[in-house]
Amino acid sequence: MGNEKSSLSIILLLFFLTLISSTYGGDIVIYWGQNEDEGSLTETCNTGLYNIVNIAFLSTFGNGRTPRLNLAGHCDPKLYNGCKSVGTDIKNCHKKGIKIMISIGGGIGRYSLSSRTDAINVADYIWNNFLGGKSSKSRPFGDVVLDGVDFDIEHGGGGSFYGEIAKRISQQSGLKKVYLTAAPQCPFPDEHLKGALSTGLFDYVWVQFYNNGRCQFNSKNINKFQNSWNEWVTSIKVSKVYVGVPASTSAAGSGYVPPRVFISQVLNFVKKSNKYGGVMLWDRFADDKNGYASKIEASV
Repeated sequence: MGNEKSSLSIILLLFFLTLISSTYGGDIVIYWGQNEDEGSLTETCNTGLYNIVNIAFLSTFGNGRTPRLNLAGHCDPKLYNGCKSVGTDIKNCHKKGIKIMISIGGGIGRYSLSSRTDAINVADYIWNNFLGGKSSKSRPFGDVVLDGVDFDIEHGGGGSFYGEIAKRISQQSGLKKVYLTAAPQCPFPDEHLKGALSTGLFDYVWVQFYNNGRCQFNSKNINKFQNSWNEWVTSIKVSKVYVGVPASTSAAGSGYVPPRVFISQVLNFVKKSNKYGGVMLWDRFADDKNGYASKIEASV
């Protein structure tokens, strides 16, 4: 009888440890929207690989420009209800508990901010067209309400005003939590996002440890990456920091880390931080071809 109780205790302990591991493990974040061959958003969520999906991008805004989505060949936002099918996909993803963000900016968009008023106008557009507000014109994704806004600001002027967008959206948030996230370049501080991140309003930051030789992972000199990571997790007020890497060698100019090396030399290091949140991958098309997320999923 004693052995049976002992065995039961061990089983319960193992179950509890497994539950803790699954509850507090890291997330995998993916960018979707820049290649029509990556599959639909519903197909992306159905893989079961991702906890957060950033829809990329709201790539035109500010300085008097009419805000505009660019989702490659997935849909045409210039047509009435041209992207409504994506709204249906977002609802499907929400049913699976996956957070969906609208990502603003990107590498090749036409965007900049000229003033505080300009930033507030952009924030109001985002609120009314993607979040909890209402628009007199058609919302691109219909009545679905996204979970938040991702700031992927890589060029353009007005970096000091992005904090105003974050403040305005935070002020408008009601009972439903609106997440603010950002994708800064790994050199600290990021020249375009340092003002926004200094507000302390951001929930998650996924740092782009690629296309930056001075701070991306290099097995021949791991100190550069480790020092950069430590600077990010200790220097900004944010709930979680994620490691951002390309999902294949073709997804970025540099910074790709083979999955086995990533697990052994990157994840084993960053998971020591209590601010570790998980991994961000660029992008879904590359991950679909290379299977990166599936190779690292168990270790994230």
